[in-house]
Amino acid sequence: MANCNGSTKVAYFLAGLGIGAAVALLLAPLSGEETRKRIVDKAQEGKDYVATKGRELRKQAGDLVDQGKDLVSRQKDRLAEVLEAGKQTARETFTR
Repeated sequence: MANCNGSTKVAYFLAGLGIGAAVALLLAPLSGEETRKRIVDKAQEGKDYVATKGRELRKQAGDLVDQGKDLVSRQKDRLAEVLEAGKQTARETFTR
């Protein structure tokens, strides 16, 4: 197979794919209808899982935003206090 060109490798791959699909259909434990129903059920479960996780992440993000706003507000208040203290100190220094 070391001397095979690209098209030969693709042909082997497609042949293997076809054989694998045929064997899977012959040995499948469920009928086609049951298999399709199971696929639909699993897809719905996946959709529900993703939706639930999305809601959880959205709530967590909202909580983090609220925490960030609180932190910024507290820092703003602290900065205002420090500036006012600095102004008061400057006034006292210049009035001497």
